[in-house]
Amino acid sequence: MKIFVLLPRIPWPLEKGDKLRAYNQIKQLAKNNEIVLCALNTDRKVDKQAAFHAMQPYCISVNFIDLPKCGIIFNLIRSYLCGLPLQCGYFYNSKAKKKVHALIEYHKPDMLFGQLLRVAPYLHKEKTPKTIDYQDVFSVGMKRRAEVARLILKPFFFMEYNRLRRYEHRIFDEFDVKTIISEQDRNDIDHPDRKKILIVPNGVDHEYYRPCECEKKYDVVFTGNMSYAPNVNAVEYLANEILPKVWEKRPDVKMYIAGAKPDIRVKMAANENIIVSGWIDDMRDAYKQSRVFIAPMRIGTGLQNKLLEAMSMKLPCITTSLANGSLNAVNGKDLLVGNRSDELAADILYLLENEDKAAEMAQRGYDFVHRVYDWGTATKIMEDAMNQILDKRVEIKE
Repeated sequence: MKIFVLLPRIPWPLEKGDKLRAYNQIKQLAKNNEIVLCALNTDRKVDKQAAFHAMQPYCISVNFIDLPKCGIIFNLIRSYLCGLPLQCGYFYNSKAKKKVHALIEYHKPDMLFGQLLRVAPYLHKEKTPKTIDYQDVFSVGMKRRAEVARLILKPFFFMEYNRLRRYEHRIFDEFDVKTIISEQDRNDIDHPDRKKILIVPNGVDHEYYRPCECEKKYDVVFTGNMSYAPNVNAVEYLANEILPKVWEKRPDVKMYIAGAKPDIRVKMAANENIIVSGWIDDMRDAYKQSRVFIAPMRIGTGLQNKLLEAMSMKLPCITTSLANGSLNAVNGKDLLVGNRSDELAADILYLLENEDKAAEMAQRGYDFVHRVYDWGTATKIMEDAMNQILDKRVEIKE
């Protein structure tokens, strides 16, 4: 099967969750299929040559389409006036659409695969069988942001929430295969036939993220793209509400915040006990130098890759019900779940003060992600569904 993959971003480097998912899905799909990659690009700083070399081993054709900034502004206005999500307007360009269509006509793929609703306007009118990966439920993520936003921004976020909710419903019937990252996210799609959406979770590269003995410099670690609103919110929650309760009993506890492009609010959280690193070449260094991992997520959607990576490296983990709703780990066995700052602070202290219990939980978390989260197994769910659609098309023609 020849698959035309359209992404809203160049999937390299792997500092964002959607890039990580795209890269690993392409890597798995390439084992049995020919991949034509087309990625939109709004980031002028991205190293396209490095990205090309990273993707070339898995693709028969690699194409990057730059979106001009002036066009982005025009299409944001256009989307606003037409009642479409601004998410779509930001990544849409009419000239880019012609290029995408020309690539499809040239390569004549058997299946089109678009990641995120951001690329749906490029594919929805194409006659070739189509797959869309919702990945997360953007509308719910936007609603959660609206609920914690400053008063002046709330109307904007709620407007975008309603537009995204309608668009998630609209594109459902325009694609042959629909996928999403978790059952929790699928249940949030506002469509009567949402059960038809396939759950395709993320995986972990267990060979890469594996346990490593190392001197522990930090007590607690949190990782991720530090310009992403849910991660920024989590850092503020840690700095202002959770860690002060930890320091009441253990004033020496040190927190490590590791991840690309730290927002100004993340940088402002830094002090003698909170170390903000910014970009690091190898995220494994953050995990292996720390005793406990925490992901105190209060907004956002989808599956937290950071939790999968930390558990695969045999770190005892703490998170919230929101994040564990997609992960489906067992509280008290595979990890600890808390929803208030005092609960999360108590969980940190418990794991730091009970090394045997922490090691036992780390082992159970490690066993859990090895048993449940594998890129090959997850991607095969989608690949099988694509093949079934093509087989039905052949049967109808015969």
